[in-house]
Amino acid sequence: MPKGVERLVIIGSGPAGLTAAIYGCRADLSPLVFMGTQYGGQLMLTSEVENFPGFRDPVMGPDLMMSMKSQAERLGARLVQEDVVKVNFRTRPFEITTESGQVSARAVIVATGANPKRIGLENELRLMGKGVSNCAVCDAFFFRGKRVAVVGGGDTAMEEANFLSKFASSVQIIHRRAELRANAALRREAESNPKISFVWNTVVTDVLGAAKVEGVRVRNVETGEQSTMGVDGLFVAIGHEPNTDVFRGQMELDEKGYAKVRNGTESSVPGVFVAGDVRDFRYRQAVTAAAEGCKALIDAEKFVKADLAAAAVS
Repeated sequence: MPKGVERLVIIGSGPAGLTAAIYGCRADLSPLVFMGTQYGGQLMLTSEVENFPGFRDPVMGPDLMMSMKSQAERLGARLVQEDVVKVNFRTRPFEITTESGQVSARAVIVATGANPKRIGLENELRLMGKGVSNCAVCDAFFFRGKRVAVVGGGDTAMEEANFLSKFASSVQIIHRRAELRANAALRREAESNPKISFVWNTVVTDVLGAAKVEGVRVRNVETGEQSTMGVDGLFVAIGHEPNTDVFRGQMELDEKGYAKVRNGTESSVPGVFVAGDVRDFRYRQAVTAAAEGCKALIDAEKFVKADLAAAAVS
């Protein structure tokens, strides 16, 4: 574990964290990046990515993240594959603790992302990127003319279903209740869409298919009756969970646990900046996360320079 006070510590290794690391090296901040034991973010569970700029042909999600990682390493970022287990943002310099020790930092960028909530089925994870998805904007193109199902009944599920209907031949919304939780406008849009139908009081109990999704097994929660639905894709839209548990009590979070920001990327703690899905519950795209990583680094660079200048005067 490095000694002394780091100029910049970055927590997280998805597109936001690694972009911040790349820019941090070019700003001579010598960033120390705690990648986590499960590094790379959600793209590590994504197959073909066609909407990240700069690639003429589709790139596999893990390959994209390895390219970002290699670029950060080449520029001099110090990448540590450890989880941060504790932070102290009430003291200056800040204290960041991992399994192997503690470091101090003048500035911190939090880019720990968010995880999509899952149904919890073994085949759901096995077929992730092979017909199972958590992002219609990312993957709808691959289901042009195909049958898809969406699990959920809130705003996210309706947004996913409405977007998918532009590509898929049919969209079935599977909801465990008899009525939707989505707001009225989204509800009306889905209900009036001829491509969208609803399967009420029903839960998915298994995802079927060897190499790709070929259907789902469902159960009616009222009657207990089980049946099989033939679909080519399953979109799980039951929400996300920001990875902010370690920051509770150290920086301001909203009621859902997302980091609150002001003036772009500033957290409630001066010197702690936030980027990516850990604060973005609207867009949740690799390219927007990368852009926020860049913005957070520029803000952090200004803070560090001012902090060093103040320290030199005192």
